[in-house]
Amino acid sequence: MLKLCIMNKFTNKKAFIGIDISKESLDLSLILESSYGQFEDKKVENSFNGYDKIQEWLNRRKIKPEDCLFCMEHTGVYGLLLFAWFAQMEYDYVVESGLKIKRSLGATRGKNDTIDARRIADYAYTQKAKLEPYRLPSALLVQIKQLLTYREQLTRINTSLKNSLKSHEQYQRVSGLKSISEDIKKQISELEDRINGAEKEVLRIIQSDEELKKNYQLATSVKGIGFVIATFMLVTTNNFTAFENARKYACYSGIAPFEHSSGTSIKGKSRVSHLANKKMKTLLYNGANTAHQHDPELRNYYQRKIAEGKDHQLVMNAICCKLVSRAFAVVKRQTPYSSFYAQNFT
Repeated sequence: MLKLCIMNKFTNKKAFIGIDISKESLDLSLILESSYGQFEDKKVENSFNGYDKIQEWLNRRKIKPEDCLFCMEHTGVYGLLLFAWFAQMEYDYVVESGLKIKRSLGATRGKNDTIDARRIADYAYTQKAKLEPYRLPSALLVQIKQLLTYREQLTRINTSLKNSLKSHEQYQRVSGLKSISEDIKKQISELEDRINGAEKEVLRIIQSDEELKKNYQLATSVKGIGFVIATFMLVTTNNFTAFENARKYACYSGIAPFEHSSGTSIKGKSRVSHLANKKMKTLLYNGANTAHQHDPELRNYYQRKIAEGKDHQLVMNAICCKLVSRAFAVVKRQTPYSSFYAQNFT
């Protein structure tokens, strides 16, 4: 019923505004319900001063904010301030995948910021009945996401230094020069301290909020889901509120298989889509590797499927799906995972 009300709310909008976001500026394009096909364009700063000018623009056109639907693409950090402003002003807005918008419009020619804003506005108008409002993550989840990004950066540098250390230790056997290897070891030690510090700060933030704390504990009760996977799941699911079910999150992560057949001539194997959050997919595969070794039910499942002649990668992908299903199930039940429920997942 709630989703139907949202759809009706958007279909009754009178103005559809597409926004192309960049670091310094916003390109806006307006379509009115009464004059579809005609665009009015505007460019403002990507700042509070620019947002005030959006209000002034609408006021001059005698358009009420409650009659507007704002639409934009996911642009990472460049859109965060704008999203927060929309939420504070209680304006209706949606944030969609750029690829989803592009594919919905079919073949197009030309590209610049104004054209992109027009295409987004057109998308908002034509897809209004299917769009859902964007849920702004809490400040705590934004903090966790930033810390996880920082941790990833530190980890990449640390891995690079460790690989470099191996090379320099080989040089040292011939050159006798120890200072470089010692300096690299010192940097590695410092980076590992920073990584541990970032992880402790993430856990501190999670512990400060009862809902985050509870769902983190529930997710990590599933074997194969540890600190990294659980925290990334909290962020990407907006604390398990952004996806209706495990299947949709599996699709988002690129681990859900889809049938590939047509009539009698095409009988392909089921396959996963390459359109996915590849970071989450990699993390889930790492978790599946751990789970199928240490979880008795999943180990038996893996061995049984391999004995049936199933491909290793296919079975591991199925285990990824099981981990996601278990995580969503324990959060929904609000009770830790128990092997008593294993029959539901094997």
